[in-house]
Amino acid sequence: PDSSARASTRRRRLSRVTRSTPPLPNAIMSAVTAVAPVALGARLATRFRAPASTRRHHHRQRVATTSKAVAEQSDVLQKNKEEWNTLGSVCAVLGSQWGDEGKGKLVDILAQEYDIVARCQGGANAGHTIYDDDGKKYALHLVPSGILNEKCKCVVGNGVVVHLPGMFEEIDTLERAGVAIDPSRLCISDRAHMLFDLHKEVDGLREAELSGNKIGTTKRGIGPAYASKATRNGVRVGDIRNPEKFAANLRLLAADAASRFPEFEYDVDAEIEAYKKYAERIIPFIADTVALVNEEHKAGKRVLVEGANATMLDLDFGTYPFVTSSNPSLGGVCAGLGLAPSKFETVIGVAKAYTTRVGAGPYPTELFGDLADELREKGFEYGTTTGRPRRIGWLDVVALNYATTINGFTHINLTKLDVLSGLKELKIGVGYKMPDGTVTTAFPGDIDDLASVEVVYETVPGWDEDISGVRAYGDLPAGCRGYVERIEELCGVECRYLGVGPGRDAMVVKF
Repeated sequence: PDSSARASTRRRRLSRVTRSTPPLPNAIMSAVTAVAPVALGARLATRFRAPASTRRHHHRQRVATTSKAVAEQSDVLQKNKEEWNTLGSVCAVLGSQWGDEGKGKLVDILAQEYDIVARCQGGANAGHTIYDDDGKKYALHLVPSGILNEKCKCVVGNGVVVHLPGMFEEIDTLERAGVAIDPSRLCISDRAHMLFDLHKEVDGLREAELSGNKIGTTKRGIGPAYASKATRNGVRVGDIRNPEKFAANLRLLAADAASRFPEFEYDVDAEIEAYKKYAERIIPFIADTVALVNEEHKAGKRVLVEGANATMLDLDFGTYPFVTSSNPSLGGVCAGLGLAPSKFETVIGVAKAYTTRVGAGPYPTELFGDLADELREKGFEYGTTTGRPRRIGWLDVVALNYATTINGFTHINLTKLDVLSGLKELKIGVGYKMPDGTVTTAFPGDIDDLASVEVVYETVPGWDEDISGVRAYGDLPAGCRGYVERIEELCGVECRYLGVGPGRDAMVVKF
């Protein structure tokens, strides 16, 4: 009886409280429910819910906001699609700095609108990281970035050096992830040169031989493979269709390496045996890609060329000898694919909003200390191919203008703008002060001159806002727009495409 009376008293007190207390916001009720005893919390939550009319009003607001966002996103996607269709029947996407600019993302976006995506130079030393619509990450090295578009044919051109075991490993990884790959979707040039494990061995021996003057290669055998091509003792992909010819050529190649490096160890017989199995798998993918690409272009198909590495690593135009072993500039595109220069309607230069470099060599705008570490971590600046931490620097407009001159960029894709959010001010390298005191905007051909320059900087305001969710240029902070527009003024080329995050949709097009 006593407990029953006490319970009745509690109910009367609770009734008085609830009658005299106005409704509370739902957020407060969530907290009350969490901390009150279960029975009491449930009663309070029921009693203190917002009136039905208020809840319906909030629901209508949420629905209207969501509908507006969906409509705006749909409008942006439609405008972007129209933009991609203005780029012409042949478009090249090329790196303008020292690589790792984010070319793969733009290629992946454009590949949805093109019929053919082609690699034209380099090898597995080029790493492209791309994301699908679900945010799934893919790291590609030899397979063109267009492979995620099921309607696209991917071509590995004659200028590429191909390591078959590495290519099969990449194909197997993609297939396990659900990406269908067959000869109708991937073609490899019969003229492309093959890269063998012996080239990797030679690469390591060569670097050791250089001692304190190491180039800082990926040790993937790229340089030695191109050297074999240049000395005319290389083995081409098409040779694998003739077992006797293939074996004889590989034996000559191994003998040449052994005569050059006493420490060289290589089981050529085991390699020949292994390639018999590789031949069975690769032969269906081999094609005359020069004829294929030109015939497809003549038939009205659109061709997208995916550059690897970048202009500042070009064998002729880069910071020689700290360069790659091919020509990633526009001239190398033509030679590595067999497409005439007159067929290119658009050449997009991809540049980070700052700069990075992997490996040795002069790097005028390089940053050190806490700021470099902060940008490296924020931008996840580690090599796709090697995992090596990248060197970090401010944007170098002298180098960017040099790359623009060589390639004739029609547009610039400025990537990773979001990484710079939070910096109070930004610096742009606009000139080089030489040891004699003169200032130049020309990029030096001698690395000793380049290593001795003092960079002339221009400082511009930064911005605090997170821009990763922005999709319209007008919605970017004033500081961000000012930075982009100053780069355009200095380069004379529109920064038409702005990367604001890693996802495929994280792209702002300047309409």
